[in-house]
Amino acid sequence: MFLNYSGRTHVDSVPDAPAIEIHDLHVRYDAKQGEALSGVSVTIPASARVALIGQNGAGKSTLLKTLVGLQPYSSGSVLIFGRNVRACHHRVAYLPQRGEIDWRFPISVRRFVLTGRYVHIGWLRQPNAHDHALVEQTLERLNLASVADRLISDLSGGQQQRALLGRAIVQESELLLLDEPFNNIDPETRLLITRIVAELKALGRTIIVATHDLSRLREEFDYVAVIHDGTIAAFTDAPSYAAAPAELAL
Repeated sequence: MFLNYSGRTHVDSVPDAPAIEIHDLHVRYDAKQGEALSGVSVTIPASARVALIGQNGAGKSTLLKTLVGLQPYSSGSVLIFGRNVRACHHRVAYLPQRGEIDWRFPISVRRFVLTGRYVHIGWLRQPNAHDHALVEQTLERLNLASVADRLISDLSGGQQQRALLGRAIVQESELLLLDEPFNNIDPETRLLITRIVAELKALGRTIIVATHDLSRLREEFDYVAVIHDGTIAAFTDAPSYAAAPAELAL
């Protein structure tokens, strides 16, 4: 079934399909550089929390950007809930690294979170009562209601990270991709993000988190994907990785 979605055409997901199916994926930024991703193949089940781990430059961010459609790929295939990634941008919410955002842009926290709804309403239509109510609920959920009218540039690093998460949450997407959300944040924000991820999983969402924090993989994730030199070196359940990390190490 085809859906007219914010002025673009998309398709329904395939029933019972995995959240992500990647086969022999290759990504090259330009002809002079080597491949950023080389022969990536992995299947990720729906309704799972996945830690994507690997050294700096291994390809974590590139893989997430490819899944959300921001990074073209040279060859291979990417299916999101059984459909081509190019038809599924509305099913995927992406939280970039905080350093990739220009926080000097003069926008309030409330308006910043509201931009997550534009995938549903488009840029030319006005948000309705449901959109505004969802934003207010999300601000409360992330302890941002008291700073909702402040500029995003005035927030602390942890508050900015929560605002990014809020923008992703209000998209109501089935798949969330979080790029290094635990970097340089306070313990309260770290705990809050972990709780939100668990709540989203309970609602049937699939969440992939690129992270360098390996201290609580068993407690906070269902699966671990290890990326090394641009390919998936291992994909296993979190308890197995926690029990034998050296055997699955980078």
